[in-house]
Amino acid sequence: MSNSTESARAPAPYNLHMKTAKALATADKPVAEKPAPVRARAHTRHAGHTAHTGHHHPASAEAALALADEYCRERGEKLTPIRRKVLELLLNSGRATKAYSLLDDMRQIHPGSAPPTVYRALDFLLAAGLVHRIESINAFTVCHDLTQCQHGMLVVCQQCGSVAELHQPKLREALIAQVEHAGYRLAGEEIELKGLCAACQAAQAAGN
Repeated sequence: MSNSTESARAPAPYNLHMKTAKALATADKPVAEKPAPVRARAHTRHAGHTAHTGHHHPASAEAALALADEYCRERGEKLTPIRRKVLELLLNSGRATKAYSLLDDMRQIHPGSAPPTVYRALDFLLAAGLVHRIESINAFTVCHDLTQCQHGMLVVCQQCGSVAELHQPKLREALIAQVEHAGYRLAGEEIELKGLCAACQAAQAAGN
């Protein structure tokens, strides 16, 4: 699963969980547990607020980096210091970030950093499935499932760059089937939807 919105940088917490409701048992007679209703899993990454449901996530950016490092080793690859730093910058950003913003951040740490350095690191992270490229705003964001990326549908705020990942396989399959029925084939794994997040909607409403 492309228009320019500068990314704000604010750390996002990394581990909220969905609670599943269960039926209670009575004193005289056990009651069978009722399964929770099936619903689409949604993950939202936004500055100052991150909501994840349906998966367990690393408790911190450091834990996420350790997980990514182990994942790369299992693949026979290496999360070099530059690749690790780019991934860390994306984790700390908490939203989709443009390559030149990452380059500016890298130059604060390594003054001699050149554009190819960041782009090569991003190419590696993309190939490893650790990050997504957000075509609609030409930016990059960490995959919410990190080393267990499930190519779902990305909903991208066109104003602030926050990204939500929607995991609903049947809807995705139906959409792909309709696209193919029309004689087209998707150019990539991600399906990207443009939108306006709740925070930006509220800010917009307050400004009117």
